[in-house]
Amino acid sequence: MDRIKPRKHVYNGMPARDLGSEGWHKPWSGGNGGNCLEALKLADGRIALRQSTDPDGPALIYTTDEMTAFIEGAKAGQADFLLS
Repeated sequence: MDRIKPRKHVYNGMPARDLGSEGWHKPWSGGNGGNCLEALKLADGRIALRQSTDPDGPALIYTTDEMTAFIEGAKAGQADFLLS
């Protein structure tokens, strides 16, 4: 994933459009009718996420440590209770 240098101050919940339209990737996708998350690696190493069906909506900004904890926890089944 390429690192993108945003044009302005990056903050959690900012409009994703302010991060530009280039460099967003769908790290995974399933049979959900195209409702996917898109990720963007920022120049400072943080990761922005947005909803693919709402590219102008809010961007959630996470550190690599936060994303690692989330992914490892999901793999370990720590979020399975959300599916029941």
